[in-house]
Amino acid sequence: MTPIWPLPALVYSVTELTRMVKENLESDPRLGSVWVRGEIGTFKRHSSGHVYFTLKDSNSLLRCVMFRSFARRLRFEPGSGLGVLTLGEVSVYERDGAYQLYVRELQPDGLGAQYLALEQTKERLTKEGLFALERKRPLPEFPRRVAVITSPVGAALQDILAVAKRRFAGIEILLCPVLVQGEEAPVQIVRTLERLNEIEDVDVVILARGGGSREDLWAFNNEQVARQIAASRAPVVSAIGHEIDNTLADLAADVRAPTPSAAAELVLPDKKQLARELLYCSQRLNEAMRQHLSRYRNALSAMLNQDPWYEPLSQLSERRQALLYAKGRVEQVEARFLTKKRAQLAEL
Repeated sequence: MTPIWPLPALVYSVTELTRMVKENLESDPRLGSVWVRGEIGTFKRHSSGHVYFTLKDSNSLLRCVMFRSFARRLRFEPGSGLGVLTLGEVSVYERDGAYQLYVRELQPDGLGAQYLALEQTKERLTKEGLFALERKRPLPEFPRRVAVITSPVGAALQDILAVAKRRFAGIEILLCPVLVQGEEAPVQIVRTLERLNEIEDVDVVILARGGGSREDLWAFNNEQVARQIAASRAPVVSAIGHEIDNTLADLAADVRAPTPSAAAELVLPDKKQLARELLYCSQRLNEAMRQHLSRYRNALSAMLNQDPWYEPLSQLSERRQALLYAKGRVEQVEARFLTKKRAQLAEL
């Protein structure tokens, strides 16, 4: 029987055609690693850890998949309506015959999205207790070695050194030069904090940067920087930007200072003030000794003037012993106090 319609020379099955389209897409180098900008439409995180979502603009819709190994690296929580940039490979899901983007990297698009990601990170770290007041540590009263993490060419360093020279020139300042702006800045700050944890005699750390725009200070909003500050063995004082600025690094630090100069004032004791306090204590002690001796002399004088019926010689001997004992105790206390204060001052 002759067919009504002539048979074509080549006929593909649905599967064969789908695979042909997939092979052509995957062989195009332009589609093997492509950046795509769009707005998230639907978004779903599966129990397996994989993420499924759509990207859209005013004219088109694109299905996207992000497998668990990539999704676990996300530093923010995507959601519907958020503008994003995606990096991935275009291919075909054969079962549905639909092309989609297999996403390897997902990041917020635009400054507004960045601030949204920052707020999400801040909220997550707050829930973890990273910023809790209970974990804040007091600064040492008399530090011997202070590490300063900052730019070696910025004004922040010069401000800190000027304060150190004025307040207590004998305290060692360990300069740890890093970038304080740009993509490499967070990496350098984290590595420096890690190295300082290996140095046992660093008593306190100052992390400083001068003023700048919020974008200039963005390195200090890095999550890993905040976590490493919280993991620091020594207390950390942050002095980043202006007083109105408040970064994740500020929240994670044990103490926040409004400026680098203020950070140095908080960390470094004032040698002249310490000397004045020591002199004041010495004067107070001398005055206390004088008053004690005066009271005992008056008591002795009163006993000597009593009626002989009270056996003055016997009472005088007893009172004299008590007076000598009290005088010796006062002299011992004075000697120990002055020795302790001189030792503390010498150590500084």
